[in-house]
Amino acid sequence: MIKFLDLQKINNRFREEFQTAFSKSLDDAHFILGDNVTKFENEFAKYCGTDYCVGTANGLDALTLILKGYIQLGKLKKGDKVIVPANTFIATILSVLHAELVPVFIEPDPKTYNISAKTVESYLGKDVKAIIMVHLYGQLADTKGLMELVSNNNLLLIEDAAQAHGAISNYKNLKAGNLSNAAAFSFYPSKNLGALGDGGAVTTNDKELVEVLSLLRNYGSKEKYKNEIVGYNSRLDDLQAAFLNIKLKMLNKDNERRREIAKTYLKGIKNSKLKLPLYDGSENHVFYAFVIEVEARDKFIEHLNQNGIEYLIHYPIPPHKQYAFHRFSHLNLPISEKIHKRIISLPISPIMTNTEVDTVIKVLNSY
Repeated sequence: MIKFLDLQKINNRFREEFQTAFSKSLDDAHFILGDNVTKFENEFAKYCGTDYCVGTANGLDALTLILKGYIQLGKLKKGDKVIVPANTFIATILSVLHAELVPVFIEPDPKTYNISAKTVESYLGKDVKAIIMVHLYGQLADTKGLMELVSNNNLLLIEDAAQAHGAISNYKNLKAGNLSNAAAFSFYPSKNLGALGDGGAVTTNDKELVEVLSLLRNYGSKEKYKNEIVGYNSRLDDLQAAFLNIKLKMLNKDNERRREIAKTYLKGIKNSKLKLPLYDGSENHVFYAFVIEVEARDKFIEHLNQNGIEYLIHYPIPPHKQYAFHRFSHLNLPISEKIHKRIISLPISPIMTNTEVDTVIKVLNSY
């Protein structure tokens, strides 16, 4: 059996360092917003090329608090419209709704699965105040086009970079997290930079936003028991920050291994029944997922099961077809619906062996 993602093997590489970090955390007994969080925020901001990083409890909170922060600053108001990709993970939409804003669903480019400035432009109107640019599956969206579009139309650009840790844009050579007004990251265990539990962060160069986010994540308080605004409890755990500090040192190497595997897949898979992902060979993709399309997905899944290849589907149901979002079920989004019926994610991780990669290729070519 070739696992889709062997988290035990991935994290075993850091076992001794994790144990040392845990012992130190236990001895220091500073479990909330301690030195590990401050260190990680500084290191991750430096890694992304931004002035600031604010740790949060998870990626959804990171995105929600960005929107709430801009409402607090008067740059957004409740009821404003926010453009989102129609094929994103549900958390992107949830953040908009939690902030009492209105999502505007945009079809993606079927080649990249990301939204483009060309498509977005036709949806701009007086009520659209922000765009959430999702770097789906680890590939950067149309950063140049969208950055120019928001600049020309006085809009906020926000990154959902939950799957794109370390991706570098061909435009200005900037990293994910530094391609917008503010970016949200998730450190869910399966991510390219994953914690051993939940975790998230916001990166930005906006000092005003950072000041508000620091309040929002901590009950609206700078000083204990003195609350300046209505806040939340959404703080990056100090122990998870310690683990992330350890794993951050390996992120570039791990991303490069993912790209190597992706290139091997793209070169080796020769099956007209399968549509392979578009990739230009640059560092703008970190392959959180290697996503292919197949017409008869159930039949293909049966083939994978018979040959011991694990898989995932990112994602089987488009957001507007989720029961929780029944208010959006009337939307006509044929591209997204077709994508969600056909996509399937193959094993890809930094600890896969060349033999495992070759086996996946052999199984796919025999379908």
